[in-house]
Amino acid sequence: MKESPAYAVEAPTFNYTVVRQFALMTVVWGIVGMAVGVLIAAQLIWPQLNFDIPWLSYGRLRPLHTNAVIFAFGGSALFATSYYVVQRTCQARLFCGRLAAFTFWGWQAVIVAAAITLPLGYTSSKEYAELEWPIDILITLVWVAYAVVFFGTIMKRRARHIYVANWFFGSYILTIALLHIFNNIEMPVSLWKSYSAYAGVQDAMVQWWYGHNAVGFFLTTSFLGMMYYFVPKQAGRPIYSYRLSIVHFWALAFTYMWAGPHHLLYTSLPDWTQSLGMAFSLILLAPSWGGMINGIMTLQGAWHRLRTDPILKFLVTALSFYGMSTFEGSMMSIRTVNALSHYTDWTVGHVHSGALGWVAMITFGSLYYMIPRLYGRERMHSVAAMELHFWVATIGVVLYIAAMWIAGVQQGLMWRDTAPDGTLVYSFAEELKTRLPFYLIRLMGGLLYLAGICIMAWNVWMTVRGARAVDPAIPPERPHTDVRRPEPAPAIA
Repeated sequence: MKESPAYAVEAPTFNYTVVRQFALMTVVWGIVGMAVGVLIAAQLIWPQLNFDIPWLSYGRLRPLHTNAVIFAFGGSALFATSYYVVQRTCQARLFCGRLAAFTFWGWQAVIVAAAITLPLGYTSSKEYAELEWPIDILITLVWVAYAVVFFGTIMKRRARHIYVANWFFGSYILTIALLHIFNNIEMPVSLWKSYSAYAGVQDAMVQWWYGHNAVGFFLTTSFLGMMYYFVPKQAGRPIYSYRLSIVHFWALAFTYMWAGPHHLLYTSLPDWTQSLGMAFSLILLAPSWGGMINGIMTLQGAWHRLRTDPILKFLVTALSFYGMSTFEGSMMSIRTVNALSHYTDWTVGHVHSGALGWVAMITFGSLYYMIPRLYGRERMHSVAAMELHFWVATIGVVLYIAAMWIAGVQQGLMWRDTAPDGTLVYSFAEELKTRLPFYLIRLMGGLLYLAGICIMAWNVWMTVRGARAVDPAIPPERPHTDVRRPEPAPAIA
């Protein structure tokens, strides 16, 4: 007997609405953050570009740039991909849709508040944690909601096995909550001013415990969650070694927490703490390269697709930069190398090889994979534009980091060059003049990178324009497989 329409039960669907919102804002904030970066790079060559306006001075725009790129661009990408991946791998709709919607609007409110307060000079003066206490409270509320939505979805999962990408996303959510709360324990003295509860060297140690783990978990572990989902999916291959992925996770999560003191070598931090940070930074190379190799080797049997698949080009190039940046970071934590590199543009080059080469490239590849699926399209509007974006971005980041590496090493060598009588051979002004051509090359690389994300924005707009966004139905539950030997391909449906 045919069922009456009045009693028909609609199939449950995935919640793609919040994923679409975060995905589109990732592109928007990427343009904003990188445009500010290009402006301040130009100001280092032509200081008059601040137009004698305090709000446009380098000192106020620089934290705006870092917060926009890390938390607005990177954060929105992480919300989008983690919400997408946890639904697909758990075969379940996001837990508490209203709370998920709150995370989107709350996070955008945090970003707008940062964009207003930082140029006005309201800052706690802590690296990557410049926002003042009212915004810190809003961040905490959004983050708690994020954790409830993410782990609530895992609790209601229909697939028994928890795929490894969710391990990385989950660890980053918990760790960032811990870091944010303890580093931002502060005493408000007015609406937009507070002072840290810590003092002196303790404040510095807590700050760089936070600062390096913001890099380690917000910009590394979390984006590895993207790698473990989107690389196998786009390659059409199971992850090379599922066992290695679990070893990678636990080794990385344990080791990263202790590496922060390498930012404070040759300071008043206790010597044993500096040595601990250096030792764990060197150990960190092993799990980092293990993860990079795991991602690269997933393409076994699919290498030929790199010739024609721009998404794979983004993903594999990102993994290459990940391996290079982690090697460089471990090397720069060695005391003798750090004596040359610290406070120089070499550090700037290192940071941007990770931020532009690893974080942004894996984000671009992941968004190009998701956006057509979020809008019911077979592919992006223009594959040629994706290819152009890849080459423009790759050339841009190579120009940027090569210029900063050369400038930084030259800078460190000139600073330490002394005459037989112990006086400095070069004055600061003489050394500064030598950096001008490298700053011009950096500006050129930054402009190319910004042009690349503008190309992406056009391609995204043409893809979503006129598209009918439909949340797909959750597939029927599949029979349970032996989780003692998990097969990653079925787990990442």
